[in-house]
This record gives sequence, C-alpha cells and structure tokens, in this order.
Amino acid sequence: MKKFSKCLLVFVVFLCATFAFSQSTVSGKILGSDMNEPLPGANIVEKGTSNGTTTNFDGDFSFTTNASSGELVLTFVGYNSKTISFSGDQDLGTIMLTSSEVGLQEIQIIASVAVDRKTPVAVSTVRAAEIELKLGTQEFPEILKSTPGVYATKTGGGYGDGEIRLRGFNSENVAVMINGVPVNDMENGQVYWSNWAGLGDVTSSMQVQRGLGASKVAVPSIGGTINIISKTTDVEEGGNFYTTIGNDGFRKFGLTYSTGLMENGLAATVSAAKTDGDGYVDGTPFNAVSYFINISKEINDQHKLSFTAFGAKQRHGQRQNPHLVETFRASERGRKYNSDWGYKNGQLTSVEDNFYHKPQISLNHYWDISDKTSLSTAAYVSFGSGGGGGFSGVNKFRFDDDTYRIGVLGPVDLDLIVDENEALGVEGSETILRASRNDHKWYGVLSTLKTDLTDDIVFLGGLDFRGYKGIHFTELTDLLGGQYFSDDSDVNDPTKMAQVGDKILYDNDGKVGWLGAFAQVEYDIKDNLNAFVSVSASNTSYQRVDRFLYLDSDPLQESDKYNFFAYGAKGGASYRFDDKNNVFVNLGYFERAPYFNSIFANRNNTDVNEDAENQKITSFEVGYGHRGDKLSANVNVYHTTWNDRTEFVSFPGQEEGTRNFANILGVNAVHQGIEVDFVYKATPQLSITGMASLGDWRWQNNVENVQIFDEENNEVGDPINIFIEDLHVGNAAQTTFALGTNYNLTAKTIFTIDYNYFADIYADYDPSNRTTPGPDAWKLPSYGIFDAAIRHEFKFGNFDAALTGRINNVFDTEYIADARDGADSDVFTSRVFYGFGRTFSVGAKLNF
Repeated sequence: MKKFSKCLLVFVVFLCATFAFSQSTVSGKILGSDMNEPLPGANIVEKGTSNGTTTNFDGDFSFTTNASSGELVLTFVGYNSKTISFSGDQDLGTIMLTSSEVGLQEIQIIASVAVDRKTPVAVSTVRAAEIELKLGTQEFPEILKSTPGVYATKTGGGYGDGEIRLRGFNSENVAVMINGVPVNDMENGQVYWSNWAGLGDVTSSMQVQRGLGASKVAVPSIGGTINIISKTTDVEEGGNFYTTIGNDGFRKFGLTYSTGLMENGLAATVSAAKTDGDGYVDGTPFNAVSYFINISKEINDQHKLSFTAFGAKQRHGQRQNPHLVETFRASERGRKYNSDWGYKNGQLTSVEDNFYHKPQISLNHYWDISDKTSLSTAAYVSFGSGGGGGFSGVNKFRFDDDTYRIGVLGPVDLDLIVDENEALGVEGSETILRASRNDHKWYGVLSTLKTDLTDDIVFLGGLDFRGYKGIHFTELTDLLGGQYFSDDSDVNDPTKMAQVGDKILYDNDGKVGWLGAFAQVEYDIKDNLNAFVSVSASNTSYQRVDRFLYLDSDPLQESDKYNFFAYGAKGGASYRFDDKNNVFVNLGYFERAPYFNSIFANRNNTDVNEDAENQKITSFEVGYGHRGDKLSANVNVYHTTWNDRTEFVSFPGQEEGTRNFANILGVNAVHQGIEVDFVYKATPQLSITGMASLGDWRWQNNVENVQIFDEENNEVGDPINIFIEDLHVGNAAQTTFALGTNYNLTAKTIFTIDYNYFADIYADYDPSNRTTPGPDAWKLPSYGIFDAAIRHEFKFGNFDAALTGRINNVFDTEYIADARDGADSDVFTSRVFYGFGRTFSVGAKLNF
C-alpha cells in the first residue's frame, strides 16, 4: 500500500509538472488604429478553447494559456478581429486592431472626437455594443442617463418625444452633431429626436463632451456637445437581420448588408428598419420606417469620398398636455392617462400627434494633400417635411368636460363633434383638426484644413457655411363632418371657406443664414502634454416672409435682413503625470446670436427687436483622471456664467386684437458643480460603474425697470421688475447618482444592472413671468429606478447569433419626471408628466 502511494504521488507530481511546463504566460497591449488609443474590454481567447481574458482600461492584458504554444484570437466590436501566434512566455507588445468601417477615422477627425487623457474636456463615450445592449424600447437620449450632468426624460411619452438636459441647460443650449454636422434647429436651437428615429441602429459611437467641448465650429454648446458618429461601411462583406418585441405592442425588425471593401476601392452599406407599436401612454400609437446608406470610394492614396444618407419617416400620437397629480390619480389609467386622443368611427384618432420625414444627406471628401497636410470637407442637405397636430375653432377638448368625453376623464368623443358640425350644414365646422407644419430646406458646407507646422504643433482652420429656410403654415387636416372652415387670417383671401389641405391661420417663412470661420492650434508632446487654443467668429442673418399678414403687393411681405455677429475663444491643456494620472483645465468665452423668435417675437415683419443682445457665456473647468489596472476614475469641477439670456416677451394688449411686448435684458444665470465617474474592474468577469453629479444652477439677479411697449413702440404703463435672484433653474435634476454592474456570466453572456437616482428637480418655469417676489419653483420628489439587461451570443448553424433581453424600471417605481410650475409652486397647482412604469423588450440578431 505504501509502495502504491509513493507511485501515485510521483505520478501526480509528474503530471503537474508536465501541465505546468505546457502552460505559458502571454501579455500585450491592444490599441485601435482609428484614434491610436487603448481598447478597454477587448476579448483575447486561446484558439480552440474557452480560456481567455479582456484588456484593462489601458488596453493591457496578461493571462496563462492552456498550451505552451498556439494562437490567440483578438476581437473588439467595431474592429477587425486578429489572430496572433504565441510560443512560450511572451510579451506580444502593442497590437493594433484596424477599424472594421471604411472612412471612420476621417469622420472622427471632422467631428472633433475627443481623445481620452489628451483632449482637455470632460467626456463620456458610449459605443455601439453598449447602445445595442441598453437601448431597448427607451428613447435614444436615455442611453446617456447614467452620464454625469445628464437628465433625460420621455416628457409626454410619445415615440421620439424624449428630451435631454446637460448641466441644467435644455436642448437649445446643447449642441447635437451627427458626423460633425450641427442638427440643432437654426431658428430656435431645439433638437427633435423623433426626426432621428432609428438613429440608434446606425450609431457607431455617441460621445458627450460636457462644457466647452472639443468642437472647432461655433455651436451653441453652453451645456455641452453630444457628438454622434454614424456607421460608415464595413471592410468585410456581411450583414445581419434583427427583430425586437416589447411592451404595448412594440415591434421592430431590420436588415443590414455591407458589400465590404471591393478591389475597385468601393464599399457600400445599407440598412433599413420598421418600428411600430401602441405606445405605453394611452393614445400614442407610432410607426416609423428608418433607413441608412453609406457608399465609400477610395480613389487613390490621396482621395476618399463618402456618401451618407439616413432618416426616418415616422408618425406618432402625443401627450402634449400635463395635468395635476390629482387628475392622474382620479383617472382609471393612472400614469398612462392622456387627454389628447379619442375615437372617430371606432378608430383611434390622435388630437395631438407628430409626423415628420427629415432625410440627412452628406458627401464627405478627404484629401491627403501631403504627409503633413489634409483637407476634410462635408457638404450636406436636409429636406424636412411634417409637423404636429392639434385643433382649431371652438375648444371641445377640455379634459374635464364630460360632454365630449366617453366617460369621466375618458377619450374624446369625436363622433359627437362630427354630429354637431354636420348639423351646422352651410354654416361650416366650428371645430376642426389641423396640423402646424414646419417644413424646411437646409444646406451647408463644413471644411477643415489640418497641417503639421512642426512635429509638436498642429494648425486647424476652416469655414462653416449654412443656409436654412423654415416654411411654417397651418394645414386643415379634418373638417370633422363640416362642409368647410371659415378663416379670415389671410388678408389676400379674408373670406376663405377652407377645405382639407388648405392653409389656414398663418403662412410664413423664416430664413436663416450662417457664415463662420474657425482656427485652432494644438500643441502635442506625446509623453505628457497636450494643449490647444481656438478662436471662432460667425455672422447670423434673419429674415421673415409672411404671406397672410401682408398683401402680395405689399413690400412688407418680406422683411429686411438682420445680422448678428458673434465670436468666441477657448483653450485648454491636459498634463499626464504618468501612465495613470492626468489633470486638465479649459476655459473660454463666446457670444451667441439671439434666436429667430427673439427678433420677430410678435410674429410679424414690423415689430422687430433688432437691438437684441448677444448671449454671453463664460466657462471654465478643471479635471483629474486616473487610469489604473483596476480603477478608472474622473473628477471634474465646472463653472458656467450665462449672461444676457434673450427674453423677448409678447402678450395681449389692453385693447382687443393688440399686442404689447417687453425686451428684457440682463437675465443672467450661473451653473456650477462637481462630477465624479468611475469604472472598477473587480474581476476579469465583473466591472462596476458609477457616477455622482452635484449641481448648483441658479438665476443670478433680479431685473429692474423693464419697460413695456405697444405695437407702435410707445411706452405702456410703468416699468415692471423681474424677481428671480437666487432661484433654482428648473427642468433638470441638479443631483444625480448612478451605480451599475456588468458581469460576464460566460465568455458569450453578459448581464447588467443599473441604478439611477435623481434629486433636486425643480419644476420648469419662465423667469420672465416672475413679476412679484415669490418662492422657488416646486421641488419634485426624488426618485430612483433599476434597469437590467442580458445578452447571450451563440452559434445558429453556421451563423453568429445573439439574444438580448431588457427590463426598464424593474420594480415599477412610480415617479414624476417633468413638471411645469403652478400658481402656488406646490404639488397641488403644478402640472406634471409621470415617467413610465415597468417596460421590457426581447431582441434577436443573426449575423451573416
């Protein structure tokens, strides 16, 4: 027995020694070729096994193989896979993965994509894989809700009606750029996300640059810049089919195919998807068809062309009107209650809806003039068509008027309104449905020259030209049983008996011109220092055309053109103490022209506020970053002063049919705060993410002696005062917190849980209405929600496939996401929108 034991011991020792000698320790560093930066989370697998690891935040990896020699397979979403041989203990050094998309690097340059630890701005980046995992049935901006300083909601809850606020600034003060092209409305600065339904399917990455941002063009980035980079076209041939189902009849299916880079230098990718559903909120059905096409051509070593077109034709019901909390509680539908829809002939009919189609078409040319100089030019056009529905005439849509409701707080009884209009006969309809149309024609050219002045100094300069024509009119869409609708709004046809399709109420154009120039010098010492100085200048011109208020023969039908010159300067530096720690600082000052409606606030061509002040923004920020083997963290402190916010108020005069107005100058605000975010890689399988954002956003001062004028520019009454000093800015969470986990159950299965907490949310209000001293706006109850998702990749025959499941608001928490301040600034008088309860989606994707 002792002899057997000794033999067994010798055999075990021999077996262990043999196994040990058959293993190897392999290490290396993985970078992406497009931005020459580390790829954290890249997968390294020993070929033929499930043994592997992932890279850390600096792209480094090290692990023990099962065999002493063999091959490693390296993969990362958006990059071509690479197979590398190893033998024995080996440091493979730096390994470069090439982008799987043609022209992606050039688009990132023209779009001013910030580079981690180099560009001195506070930045967060979400890549395509995370969007695919976490978007589900959410609105596209909500993918950013765990980002510091961000507050994203669905507002009324219609498909595509989501809004995003950044550091307390609403969408008109947050620049949104797609492939470097600004998409904020040129008349009012707003962003309508419903115009970009389906954008999540074709986004390569989405980067939030908080504060001044890295963009060189003059854009309204008071709060920051959301930089969206679309797919270009894949290097390798292939495609995928995907489908998703979700709550409340959500259905989506789509197809993508890429030719790959062919021998003639041509590559093309096409994608299309159809989405529809009933909507979580009552009366908000939706349907959308989205599409994307990119054709790239490598002409020679110096020239590349890339043609991109994408858009979505969509229509969705809306919940436009918020209500008192007690109204939602009184309704059987609770937080799903919506007063803006009804039934007509048994068919669901939206009183308030939105329909739009806005193709975005661009042609990009990249020219490598020499080894040191390149020119990137994007020419783009956009043709928008659509608008939003509503009613005109006698208001029979009051939510608390049971006469025209099916039950208490029920849907609108449109059949009763039809019966009443039919009974009026030749007197015409007294109530109709109409659409406020906002068509537009938009074109521009953005060109950037980049040249290396020395090995360390780079100069960038360029031009930004845009032209815009907004076409605004009301279209009669449904007579609701009547024979016509009487409208006297058009002086050229004051007795109009309007039919469906006719223009009523107003018909005017807003013309906006933009010419900007920018220059930037970058100083780059690769070991530890990056710095830049940037200047820009722009001229914005406004002109108004009105075909209803003025006779066709009246020269006043077209207003004069009014010009506003603005400029800006900013700079910053990032210093890297070592491979793990860096600091940065940036500061800047810029002016922004007032928006179109501030110049023509009375919506005519004669009462012009041509002396409107430019808005003036001063911002500075400091930040610290740490990149360790386990922990990656950022801390940012910011201070933004917004002076001379445009406040041009128009309201009814004392005599019927007249208007008074006031040009309120000196409305200032200060937005300041601290932001912290981190990722902790607890184990190779588990990472923990988190952030905290503490803001203090307040109006800075009262405004005294505001004079009111009539239409003839005569003073009306005594001056008034605006009392807003030290009141909190409304409409965004000033305190946010997030904590999440990403756990790889297997090499092919990932599970995530995210918790988001929002507090210090003040109801929205217009500071111009605070003409008497009063309290802060109503403070909404704080709330927190959990989201979860799981994704599993597997083989389906010879194809790679994946299943993704997602639940938002796992515990069905009831919360108020948006509110408009009431007369007493409390819960009893403020009107609210509730957030969504528990929602879910399940999706499948097949790659071929």
